[in-house]
Amino acid sequence: MNLNDYYREMLEGEVIVSYKGAPSQSLFDGILSVADERLAALEQKSKIRKKVYHIMIEALQNVYHHTQGEGVQKSESPETVLFVLSKHAKGYEISTGNYIPTSLVSTLQSHIERINQSSAEQIKQLYREQLHGGEVSIKGGAGLGIIDIARRSGEKLVYSFEDAGEDNSFFSLKVKVSA
Repeated sequence: MNLNDYYREMLEGEVIVSYKGAPSQSLFDGILSVADERLAALEQKSKIRKKVYHIMIEALQNVYHHTQGEGVQKSESPETVLFVLSKHAKGYEISTGNYIPTSLVSTLQSHIERINQSSAEQIKQLYREQLHGGEVSIKGGAGLGIIDIARRSGEKLVYSFEDAGEDNSFFSLKVKVSA
């Protein structure tokens, strides 16, 4: 897998913010700040701006927590995280990419497939169930991030996993937000 090629593919539409590099919480805070300013200039509807912003927060938190987790081989390039927010004719697209341990692929894939096969009402119910009684992972998450992204976007999640060697897989996620 060529990370540069993948990153170029993510740069479709009118790119608002993009990043390829090492993850850090302070960097993600900066990305959110820049994206918020640019969204305010581009999008007149505050409801859409808020929706895009909240999805970006969840997407970046997922990237950060999974990249910082145990099991990701450290021999990878320091440029291990991709993020793009772009504007398209019918709305916005938020794309992320990061390495995860291959051992997590089947669990994450099942989680996303369950969400993608659910109706909007079922996703709300799943969110409530997970919020009040979901298992907390080693990293402190309860699996709410992906559910919340799907709930807020109202769209199916587009994702892929690619073998990256050394027991790592590259996880990409694309979320559309209609304007």
